[in-house]
Amino acid sequence: MSANGTQVTDAVKDSIYRSCLFLDDEKWGDFLGLCDQSFNYTIKAYSPEISYDMTYFSGNRNEIESMTGMLPKHNTDHSPLKRHATVYTVDVEEDGNTATAVTSLVVYQNMYDGVNSHIDSGENHLFLIGKYIDKFKMDGATAKLVEREVRLDTRRLDKGSHYII
Repeated sequence: MSANGTQVTDAVKDSIYRSCLFLDDEKWGDFLGLCDQSFNYTIKAYSPEISYDMTYFSGNRNEIESMTGMLPKHNTDHSPLKRHATVYTVDVEEDGNTATAVTSLVVYQNMYDGVNSHIDSGENHLFLIGKYIDKFKMDGATAKLVEREVRLDTRRLDKGSHYII
């Protein structure tokens, strides 16, 4: 890999890990700052029962910005989600300006409420397992997200699932 390829790989990893930190802290604007204006975001899972991909969400940057602006108005479980991500692959295109990445993702939920808040409060639950399949384009030394597909292994999502994963 060339020095430029190494720099792109490092920039991609930095953007992925920063996206997790921003989403953990519900810093939606900072997350969107990592995204290109043409950014598209989907959440999908394969259903063996119907032999078909299910799409839980699909939206562009403007739709996500509008959605995150509405989140404080939602009646939701405020138990925080924490992402644990490991970048598996970063493939830099020959032009050195675009890259794709696959990242393993586990999301935990620290329970505030639950069915019995006096019992469940403080517990950690596995919320979901999946992968990020990301596409990036370089903007100077920064890798901007152009597309993120959240590919879930988990197919049953609970309260709080209207947040960006």
